[in-house]
Amino acid sequence: MLDLSALPMRIAVGQMRELTDENVLFIKQMGIQDVQFNFVGGAPPLPGDSRWEYMDLVRLRTRCEDVGFRLNAIENVPTRFYDKAMLGLPGRDEQIENMQATIRNIGKAGIPIFGYHWMPNSVWRTSNTAPARGGAKTTAFDMALAENAPLTHGRVFTADEMWANYEYFIKAIVPVAEESGVHLALHPDDPPVPSLGGVARIMRNFEGFKRAMEVVDSPNHGLDFCVGSWSEMSPAECLKGLRYFAEQGKIFYVHFRDVLGTVPKFREAFIGEGNLDMFEVMAILKEAGFNGFLIDDHVPAMVGDSGWASRSRAFANGQMTAYLEILNRGEKKAA
Repeated sequence: MLDLSALPMRIAVGQMRELTDENVLFIKQMGIQDVQFNFVGGAPPLPGDSRWEYMDLVRLRTRCEDVGFRLNAIENVPTRFYDKAMLGLPGRDEQIENMQATIRNIGKAGIPIFGYHWMPNSVWRTSNTAPARGGAKTTAFDMALAENAPLTHGRVFTADEMWANYEYFIKAIVPVAEESGVHLALHPDDPPVPSLGGVARIMRNFEGFKRAMEVVDSPNHGLDFCVGSWSEMSPAECLKGLRYFAEQGKIFYVHFRDVLGTVPKFREAFIGEGNLDMFEVMAILKEAGFNGFLIDDHVPAMVGDSGWASRSRAFANGQMTAYLEILNRGEKKAA
């Protein structure tokens, strides 16, 4: 298994669903070696209706290594793998058993991090065409347009229910992750509002994450710190969480993005266009001794983008790489 502790803080390419030949060249031309996948939609190359199998995971890892990349993490099984577990519905124990098997297979395949979320009705946006700087298209959310949405799962699920379901789930999952050498990374609710479609959102503020980490205190349980989702809460909440969890060693990797505005209304933004000083964000991680990876995330659609938002991702990764080089040079001079 990849020894994460031996690697420095670094820029990775993430949110891929498939490592195509074009993506391989694109990543190499940006000078990046570390990669992460996101399979929230159940896209190839990982099949399965309820769990992931060992050989499929092995082939994903070797696909990366055969072209010179390091597979750092997989983020998100399809929601159908554990929706009953999130909602406490009949069939949750079978889903938890399948999740345990998936995590064991991830560990056996030598993949060190598995990212997950606690949003049975997923990420919400009220616009996919909101204008950003220069007319770039991005996503936006306005609670006034979402508050009358119908129930997504037939009834209201309260915060108390969602916490009880989370505790039941995570107490069954963390011991398996520990045995398998897999680190579990929890993503925030996006958007971080009290409820959407009748389902309470409990991973939406600092106190929620502190409680989640205390349910089972384990070095194998931490955060996928999505800067954008935390920025949606407020810049102050974001920096508070960033400092606290980085100093605790609880941040395993970072979604390096930002938004403009906060709940109840915001839109995605370019790095440097949003609520936060993103260089300060990276500097805080550096000062705290963070040695995980940072990936671009939701990027605005720029003119001439093709396929995997190539121009916008190259722009974001160029900024991130420059920030890190400046910080590393400063560290060398200080030494």
